[in-house]
Amino acid sequence: MKTGKEGLVVKSTGSWYRVRLDDGERIDARVRGKLRVQGIQSTNPVAVGDRVKLNTKTEGDWTIVEVCDRQNYIVRKATKLSKQTHIIAANIDLAIALVTLTHPKLKLGFLDRVLVSTEAYGIETIIVFNKIDLLNTEEKEYLNQLCKAYNDVGYETRQISVQAEQGIDQIRQIVKNKICAISGHSGVGKSSLLNVLSPEHRAQVTDVSTFNSKGQHTTTFAEMYEVDESTFIIDTPGIKSFGLSTMDREELKGFFPEMHRLSVNCKFHNCLHINEPGCAVKPAFENSQLPWFRYENYVHLFDELKEQNPL
Repeated sequence: MKTGKEGLVVKSTGSWYRVRLDDGERIDARVRGKLRVQGIQSTNPVAVGDRVKLNTKTEGDWTIVEVCDRQNYIVRKATKLSKQTHIIAANIDLAIALVTLTHPKLKLGFLDRVLVSTEAYGIETIIVFNKIDLLNTEEKEYLNQLCKAYNDVGYETRQISVQAEQGIDQIRQIVKNKICAISGHSGVGKSSLLNVLSPEHRAQVTDVSTFNSKGQHTTTFAEMYEVDESTFIIDTPGIKSFGLSTMDREELKGFFPEMHRLSVNCKFHNCLHINEPGCAVKPAFENSQLPWFRYENYVHLFDELKEQNPL
């Protein structure tokens, strides 16, 4: 039996995993049966981004025997009927929330859901607005206001156009020497950005287009693409219940940085910033001292968690 091989999981299909070994070789491997029941609370014991140890009894028949400790991970709810979670990706150095102001129209609720999730798992996140070449003067001014609002909260923002090749060099520098995860709604330009950043992704999309006359590229499982030997991009699948499935509503306030900073002035340490007396957070939003949409999204997510986990 050969042992001692380690590598990075770059693709999952549910039963097989593609692993990039430390020497650059890529192999397909399965999970050892015992690994599936060793304290695993998620539907998948191995995720894209995991570092794993492997062995083989016969040439080409590789088995994942151990998952190394994770630095972090992001999850989604497995199914509507299941209380289990599905790990989307692990060991992420940077998350990129890719959005557009228009084409398609920005959904601030989704953006804040992503930010709450990455805050909860301690993952640095930047917000990248794509398709700025399609904006008129009024829309550009509004986008600048949004960027300032998120900058004031503490998030880095970037404005780019993949189509017009604006701001792409900045993104290349940002992702350099990191494992990055990109999340975003359909139509915001994830595949286009990946095409620019990773030749490997471009080749795979071309293969899909050749196979399927419609040329439709739909991400079902997270997949990692290699930009260079030290830079990797994870394309994450579309997810609605992003990261909230394991969260208690009492925790939510801690994942809005501006609320966390203000909460020291609340009368009660367990203030939820909804209707509690002596709250320092809600009045700040009501007096336009903090972005109004952030508080509205907090209340929406709070109510969603309250419905999921009633007392």
